[in-house]
Amino acid sequence: MCQQNVSGAPSGEDFLMAQTKTATATASKRAPRTLAGTTAPALDPERAQVLASYEAAIRLMQEGKFDKARTAFEKMLDSAPNDLAERIRMYISACIQQASRNKADFTNPEEQYDYAVSLLNDGHYEDAREHFESILKKNGKADYALYGLAVLSSMTGDAQTCLEHLTEAIRQNPRNRIQARSDSDFQDMADDPRFTELLYPEA
Repeated sequence: MCQQNVSGAPSGEDFLMAQTKTATATASKRAPRTLAGTTAPALDPERAQVLASYEAAIRLMQEGKFDKARTAFEKMLDSAPNDLAERIRMYISACIQQASRNKADFTNPEEQYDYAVSLLNDGHYEDAREHFESILKKNGKADYALYGLAVLSSMTGDAQTCLEHLTEAIRQNPRNRIQARSDSDFQDMADDPRFTELLYPEA
């Protein structure tokens, strides 16, 4: 993984911990005091919505999804109240910084494929998909990336897409048919007659 430092910037973990504490304090303001027999005014619906989006974006940062967090922060910036706008801009800068640090520098497609598989195994399906598709954009004949997309589709319950990717992977490299027969990641496809026919066309 390539590491990129910004002069004068705090480390990623320290920054996120400090800023998350501050954000939590901001988002969770104390309820206003009330006189006996009166009710506290309700939170403005528009501000409540912004705060909910704000907290969701912070959670994305905490999960390490900096690109998605940045997009979320940018969407709410125009409608955010002044007391949050500056903080949101700061978070956007932090997301850009952290995302650049987390970009993997792959020396070859196989290395990127291995990384995509590790993301897939950890349940980061959308991130894995991005890497498989990135490999295919560079090389449309990368049958292993098609195979990876087929596995991903099987694991996420998308049978049709799984069959499409696996069919193309086998067309490009017949050995993928043999591998798929013993691949437990396709267990959810086992009862699909189209899958069986694809793997055992001679039956």
